[in-house]
Amino acid sequence: MEDCYRILSVSPSASAAEIKRAYRKRAKELHPDIPSPGSTGKERAVSRKREEERQERMRELIRAYETLSDPARRSEFDALYGIYRRNARKDLEGFDYRRWLLERTDDESRAKLIFFDLLHDREDDAVREYRARRSASGSFSLLGHFGREDFMDCGFIMAEELAFRGDWYEAFGLLAEVIKLERERPYFRHFFPEVMDFARDIARNRLASELDEELALDSLELALELGFGKKDDAVILRNMAACYERIGDRKMASACLDEALRLDSTLTGVRELSRRLASWAAGAAKRRVQ
Repeated sequence: MEDCYRILSVSPSASAAEIKRAYRKRAKELHPDIPSPGSTGKERAVSRKREEERQERMRELIRAYETLSDPARRSEFDALYGIYRRNARKDLEGFDYRRWLLERTDDESRAKLIFFDLLHDREDDAVREYRARRSASGSFSLLGHFGREDFMDCGFIMAEELAFRGDWYEAFGLLAEVIKLERERPYFRHFFPEVMDFARDIARNRLASELDEELALDSLELALELGFGKKDDAVILRNMAACYERIGDRKMASACLDEALRLDSTLTGVRELSRRLASWAAGAAKRRVQ
């Protein structure tokens, strides 16, 4: 994890103006040295090496400034920075915190191992451990082993990693927990719209198409509790209708589609589904008459 405050030589309490001044000062210090026309080959080689190092430090400086100058990104970084510092202290005097966690088998230690790996560029290890814990016990929850803010940080990062690997069910479940906690008491603040957009995209475009019907319906029902808005809820209900139709519950499919159209009469992608359900309803009515 890059320490943006160290790179800019400012304290974590620095104001936006102080961060900007520090960036300008460091950028000037990194201004390139231009070799004179009479430089020797060795001097030019040293100059090229120095230039490559300068460019890398400049890229590092720009990344740090872009993070700390944006309120939402700084808020996210500050949350992770605090956790990183706490974990880093555990590595003092040669103590291998990760190895110590690996030697323990209790859920709390393994949850901390997951978070440690997420923050130390071991995302594959973190996801593998998380999936193993969830497979061994469906009741395993990161929320049960962290404070509120730490869980929200860990939960969101893990959701990103799971979604990146196509595990939409687990990713959405974590996002839903984060959203509910944020609604109880704000923490992510400026960053929260990104959390909502992430969850909304999964609910609208991934759950019904990527999961089996039972898991999809479980997640879509949860999505309706998150209050995305009428048009989003209409899409979610349309997707639920499609799932119910695929498992043969056309009565529930019709009820979901009717509610979707009530919420948004301009809802698209319903023509074929409406036709099939109407045909089923007509057939059912005819059979009742007979």
